[in-house]
Amino acid sequence: MKYLSTRGAAPAADFETVLTAGLAPDGGLHVPDAFPTIAADEIAGFAGAPYADVAARVLAQFTGDAFSNERLQEMARDAYGGFAHADVAPLTQVGDEDWILELFHGPTLAFKDFAMQLLGRLFDDVLERRGRRLTVIAATSGDTGAAAIHALAPCRRAGVVVLHPEGRVTDVQRRMMTNIDAPNVLNIAVDGDFDACQAIVKKLFADRDFADSVHLSGVNSINWARLAAQTVYYFTAAAALDGGAPINFVVPTGNFGDVYAGFVAKQMGLNVGMLGIATNANSILHNTLATGDYRPAGVRKTLSPSMDIQVASNFERLLYNAMGCDGAAIRARMEDFARDGVLNIPADALASIKGDFCSEAVTDDMTLAEIRNHYEQTGELIDPHTAVGRAAAQALRASGRIEGRTVTLSTAHPAKFPEAVKKATGKEPALPAAWAGLFDQHEYMERAPADAQAIAAVIRKQFG
Repeated sequence: MKYLSTRGAAPAADFETVLTAGLAPDGGLHVPDAFPTIAADEIAGFAGAPYADVAARVLAQFTGDAFSNERLQEMARDAYGGFAHADVAPLTQVGDEDWILELFHGPTLAFKDFAMQLLGRLFDDVLERRGRRLTVIAATSGDTGAAAIHALAPCRRAGVVVLHPEGRVTDVQRRMMTNIDAPNVLNIAVDGDFDACQAIVKKLFADRDFADSVHLSGVNSINWARLAAQTVYYFTAAAALDGGAPINFVVPTGNFGDVYAGFVAKQMGLNVGMLGIATNANSILHNTLATGDYRPAGVRKTLSPSMDIQVASNFERLLYNAMGCDGAAIRARMEDFARDGVLNIPADALASIKGDFCSEAVTDDMTLAEIRNHYEQTGELIDPHTAVGRAAAQALRASGRIEGRTVTLSTAHPAKFPEAVKKATGKEPALPAAWAGLFDQHEYMERAPADAQAIAAVIRKQFG
């Protein structure tokens, strides 16, 4: 398999190059030249199989000859062997036709662990064979940073830099990032929001002298390997529900990576109905589907901070698919977007997107109400992002935009957002025993303005 850039001006690349490169050289995002497919009978056979074995099989569709099947399986079993639930990504039924897919049983209690734990092994394998080192950078709205640090800190040939928006993540999220003292970890608190952090990452990649000097790579969902790993739990969830009618998935999302992974799974042959985009007050994706204009506004601080994002990087990949994989057209539109701050989606492309996606925006009051209602009805606590997903799923069903079996992705453990959960229910969720003493540990981080050159200087000091 070869990978192309969404902007059409970069040479085709293999999986190892895509894994270690982050952004494409022309500033676009890597996409496969064609989506691989998995036969329906093989997907049905995933039911009851160990999660790691399914992960190895699905990922093999994207890796070409970079790894043997045996090596992929070994890395997958190592990556998911430390998850706290035997099923890794268990389904919990919450209604006649509704389920929650629990994606918070990994080391840092969020769905980002599913990709990061595997990426750490992939990086180590490739870098060891190539005799190379990398500086891996990530912008985080709260969960990506912790997952990246805990996955990559043990890597022998990779340093990891995390940019987080100071004051815009919860105390638990921040401390999960800053409590590791390791020579290959650099955590930077940025005086700005997530979009500023993400923009800095893209500027650092665009500065080829800097990027080459520190061997820069990325693990945000700009990295295709992240998305490939996240398709797996769509397959395991669908297989567990025993075939039949298409299954809808509702996904709380900010950067569009997790829900786009569901779209990829659908293109691979998974029997997916509608993909529900659940947003908070930062509702650019919901507004885009309603108006056809992708128009960022200022980031609003909410109770679901991991979704406090306006510029959703992965939407470029979906637009590329919807516009017939025309890289030149995407490049022109992204240039217009950079200049004008708005991206107008052609009517036929918007119609194509609406064939697969629907959306709903959820307020903080609705989020609190859903956390409370879920607790009263089930006795279980959910985090605010999961609550956004559940509230959106119910609104989409009530309006007739989705029908039938529906799975809502539960993207984080409630203990990562104790203030919101306690405000809604009066109950403070307890951290799992593995994180006992989190607030007793020293924090290690630098502070910097939202300026690419200032942050480049900090990175050079440690990794240059």
